[in-house]
Amino acid sequence: MKILGIDTSCDETAAAIVVDGRDVQSNIVASQIKAHEEYGGIVPELASRKHIEAINYIVNRALAEADTTFDDIDAVAVTNRPGLIGALLIGVAAAKSLAYCHNLPLLGINHIEGHIYANYMVHENLTFPHICLTVSGGHTLLVEVHEGWKYKVLGTTQDDAAGEVYDKVAKYLGLGFPGGKIIDDLATKGNPAAIDFPRPMLRSGDYQFSFSGVKTSVRYFVEKAERAGTIDSGEVTIEDIAASFQAAVVDVLVAKTVQAAKTTGCHTITLTGGVAANSKLRSSLKEAAQKIGAEVYYPPFSLCTDNGAMIAGIAYEKYQQGQRDELSLNAAANGSIVDVSDIF
Repeated sequence: MKILGIDTSCDETAAAIVVDGRDVQSNIVASQIKAHEEYGGIVPELASRKHIEAINYIVNRALAEADTTFDDIDAVAVTNRPGLIGALLIGVAAAKSLAYCHNLPLLGINHIEGHIYANYMVHENLTFPHICLTVSGGHTLLVEVHEGWKYKVLGTTQDDAAGEVYDKVAKYLGLGFPGGKIIDDLATKGNPAAIDFPRPMLRSGDYQFSFSGVKTSVRYFVEKAERAGTIDSGEVTIEDIAASFQAAVVDVLVAKTVQAAKTTGCHTITLTGGVAANSKLRSSLKEAAQKIGAEVYYPPFSLCTDNGAMIAGIAYEKYQQGQRDELSLNAAANGSIVDVSDIF
């Protein structure tokens, strides 16, 4: 079954053709980083305009790269929640138009479910149930994933998402946007133990996350260091600040994820979302998981960031389960995955 997947949930315009949920025939992504760089973050109105400019071109490129036409497409899937509402509306409008014009089934997909599914597209030996840590600019949550793509939500962020904090700290440090890779690269040259930034909720006894505290701590530290001139003098380096900040965030993410695997008895952990590309998080999670006899899986970089392939992939599973959406399908800025905790 061949599905066209579309994602415009934030600042990437993405489209892909995927067969039977796993065979990625094309995966085209248009980045808007250059457009938002000077603002130090995503400007929603600008993101929407860029999606309008790119969407038809990206869909056509996805079809061309897959050497296919709409005569061969069996369904159109689109992210309709959660995300920037203006950005989502562009993708939803495009998908509805294409489904109507070509008389194809339409499926509205939760963006988070797409991220969770990404590992399944490349790791054929992935077993259920497993623990999935989803970390990106907009989401940080820990989920127990069961067969049939049913989810038990164990914990979420109570304030800022991990990726969002990376961007904000990079802005405080004057490093540019997006901050994730910049900080990750700088951290390799710094001392992660140089500054003792807080590990919020590390010992809270649950799987909830909070990163606003460490973000604020970094900001106050930088302001104090600038007043004292210790950064200019080289007594404190930007590399040390980046490494110490990253260590604090990664320690919390890893500790809670491994504890969840230990408590639930799951021997498989998946890491997904944009922050899953972070080298320190990948290596630390793998090392900690090995100590409890658990395996860690993460997708290639092309499936970490927002993309249409993961949307088409999970849409295949939803189609098999009987999901079909009407042309009245709408976008929603918020939209948690369906938590089926009550059935376990």
